[in-house]
Order: sequence, then C-alpha cells, then structure tokens
Amino acid sequence: MQGRRRRGRRAAVLGVFAAALWLCAGGLLTPPAARAATEGCAGRLARTVPFGTGEVRVYKSRNQACAMAVARDFGERRRMAVSIQPRGGAPVREAGGFTRYAGPVTVGAISRCVYVKGSVGAGSVDSGWILC
Repeated sequence: MQGRRRRGRRAAVLGVFAAALWLCAGGLLTPPAARAATEGCAGRLARTVPFGTGEVRVYKSRNQACAMAVARDFGERRRMAVSIQPRGGAPVREAGGFTRYAGPVTVGAISRCVYVKGSVGAGSVDSGWILC
C-alpha cells in the first residue's frame, strides 16, 4: 500500500512539473508579433495604425491609453519612436534603436482623445485625434 501512495504522489509531482514546463515553453514559442502585443500595454487593442515599415498599436483601458510602434520585419536594430498625447496634456515619447518595437508609452486618458505618432526606420505615421 505504501508503494502505491509514493508512486501516486510522484506521478502528481511530475504532472505538475510537466504542466509548468509546458506553460513556460508556450511563452517562448509564441510568435514575436503576438508577444510584442502583450508585453507592456494593458487594456484592449483599440486601434491599429499601419504604415510602410510597421504599425502603431493603441490600447485602451478604463483610465489609460497606451501605444507601441511595432516593426513589420523583426531582427535588425533600427531607429524607432512612438509618442502618445492626451488632449490637453503633454506627449510621452520613447525613441531609440530597437529590434522589434518601441514603447510602451502610457498616459492617463479618462474620456479624452489621444494623438499618436510612430516611426520605424524611414516610415512614419500620425493618427490625428482618435479614441474620442
């Protein structure tokens, strides 16, 4: 009887370990575009503004708006920038040499429009006032 209990306990521990390993590997095997979309910005994807070399993704939660500039082709380090400005407020920016995305940049935007700009390499876009 003791042997069966030990085997059952050992099987349970191995099952939990295997499940944890599976969850970790799933995060590593997620496509880069899907990972980029979820790293940093809270809320739901409210708007995508495409341009030649990438896109700007705008997320909205109950009290914040967040933006990221995501490159169409990953891997090569290049100049990227993203900024978001709530109506009546100051813009928040991030710029530099990145391989996948610039940002996230977040502002308080309870019932306010936001203005988003983004660039990847030579391509750029600005949204005008959105999420009004």
